[in-house]
Amino acid sequence: MPIRVAIDRLLDERGLSVGEFADRVGITPANVAVLKNGRARAVRFSTLDAICRVLECQPGDILIWEKD
Repeated sequence: MPIRVAIDRLLDERGLSVGEFADRVGITPANVAVLKNGRARAVRFSTLDAICRVLECQPGDILIWEKD
């Protein structure tokens, strides 16, 4: 899939664990893993909003398009 969810670097830069991030966003650690591993087929805008709020970033910092 040409859309990649790049949250590893942002979590590392902010010193957040997957568990703490999941709690703050309101999703399960398993769903964070789905996002990180590129298996997600959709992301709700409310979830994207929460991710951006927690990481203090823009959607374009997380969602990256890569040419196949």
